[in-house]
Amino acid sequence: MALQKAGYSGRILGVSSDDTIRAASERGAIHQRATLEEAAASADLIYLAQPISGILSTLDRLGSLPLRPGSLVTDAGSTKIEIVRKATAALPGVCFLGGHPMAGKETRGVEAADADLFRGRAYLLTPRSPADLESPAARTLIGWIRKIGSTVFMLTPEEHDTTVAYTSHLPQMASTALASVLAALPDDRLPIAGPGALDMTRLALSAYDIWKDILDTNGEAIDHALTVYIDKLTEIRHNLQTQRLGDEFEVAADAAIRLRRQ
Repeated sequence: MALQKAGYSGRILGVSSDDTIRAASERGAIHQRATLEEAAASADLIYLAQPISGILSTLDRLGSLPLRPGSLVTDAGSTKIEIVRKATAALPGVCFLGGHPMAGKETRGVEAADADLFRGRAYLLTPRSPADLESPAARTLIGWIRKIGSTVFMLTPEEHDTTVAYTSHLPQMASTALASVLAALPDDRLPIAGPGALDMTRLALSAYDIWKDILDTNGEAIDHALTVYIDKLTEIRHNLQTQRLGDEFEVAADAAIRLRRQ
């Protein structure tokens, strides 16, 4: 939908379940359905937008299929080390470029699709080497990423997983923890919650079956981020009535302002 809004006029094939294909066709997100075999043989770009375990499985399947010469395989997985490692093993000689649009929502599926989802968002690419960016297909993909409104950032898979453990995965864990604490309140107290509670628990609506794969493939980095966060909460707890907490407010406000300037 984003590509078409940005002017893309080529054919878009959909490989998914019957219900998803039907919904995607009705919304104009795809032009026709295809099997993975048909898509692999004819597509210039194969874009894997599945849970991480699904992406890993599909990469294995693609490794046994003939792909169109000069085509590019990319993905939208939330972690990159395991995916890039699998692509390297399963697709030798095939152009693969790991990707992660930082444009997630707490809802999923075709019904939640939005042609403007990527506008103003970071789009992370994790090439295995600088040569991965030099193929005509890779340059075309990067051009379209910019046309749909995203800013492209290049990271190694290791840099990606370490960074998003803080910027994406930690916020999810914090939101889930807060909502779990609020779950203990009586039902007649929940309407008293202000917009801050709503804002901070939005991510708690996310599905665990998606996050299980993220935790399985980036557990060490997420554990480290949680340790740093818990240490900070403990420090705040110990300074509830000291000026040091005022200093933390200033540091935090500055960071929040810088985040919103990006």
